[in-house]
Amino acid sequence: MHYTGTIWRPPYEASSLLLEVTAGCTHHRCKFCTLYADLPFRFRMSPLEDIEADLKEAQEMYRRFTGRAPSRTFLTGANPFVLKYDRLMEIARLIHKYFPGMETIGGFARVTDITLKSDKELEALHGAGYDGLTIGMETADDKALRFMEKGYLAADILEQCRRLEQAGIRYSFFYLTGISGAGNGEAGAEATANLCNRLHPMLIGANMLTVYPDSKLYDEIWKGNWKEESETEKYREVRALVEYLEIPTVFAALGASNAFQMQGVLPEDKGKLLAFLDDVIKNVGEDELRRYREGVHHL
Repeated sequence: MHYTGTIWRPPYEASSLLLEVTAGCTHHRCKFCTLYADLPFRFRMSPLEDIEADLKEAQEMYRRFTGRAPSRTFLTGANPFVLKYDRLMEIARLIHKYFPGMETIGGFARVTDITLKSDKELEALHGAGYDGLTIGMETADDKALRFMEKGYLAADILEQCRRLEQAGIRYSFFYLTGISGAGNGEAGAEATANLCNRLHPMLIGANMLTVYPDSKLYDEIWKGNWKEESETEKYREVRALVEYLEIPTVFAALGASNAFQMQGVLPEDKGKLLAFLDDVIKNVGEDELRRYREGVHHL
């Protein structure tokens, strides 16, 4: 299999076929991000020959070791949905050629990737199997989005995700706890919940910001331009997000950035999630939470 650099996937894609079609990130300007530092300032697109060779290899591996074919493919890279419509359709054709029973094709997507497709193209992509995208929305706090140089604002999230919904393409959100900075976390969480309440994400996954020395955000902190939330404040922020969410969705905090992992279905499990978070806030000290944060050497 052709894989370039570190391969990142959401926890819920553990059973998916991981197929490299891109490597690195087209944006590569978010101040907090170091995930694609091993692929700096470039965006690699896999040749169709490599993609087909990987599918052939995967077909043989699944036949030999599991006796069954996967039902889902997850395209790797920071935002493979940025690829042009024709390229994505050709990739789907190859996937279905080697795995005729493949049900869905997903991957990471930036909000700006959606703008590159027309409504008809989005509908055709859904018809070809594209479904269940993971979008790193991070927050609906426009001040934070601007400061972190995400390249879009809350109104763009709302507009583009509504276009996905119209096309029938489901999606999940990644929320970055701590992105609004000290003193602003709960307000950022409320703004995010208010935006999510106008949409229909399958899942909202919370990850906690960890600031690494090789990030642009680290430099901003040293310059006095931004202050990190305390670890306890981050948990109050997560609590606010859960409290203000009113839509039926799955809420999860399963990544390694979370000292305490949790998952539940809203609104049924809201009370349990809030009680769990209240317990963490009340009974786990800042020092213990900070030790965990400092031990997260890489995400």
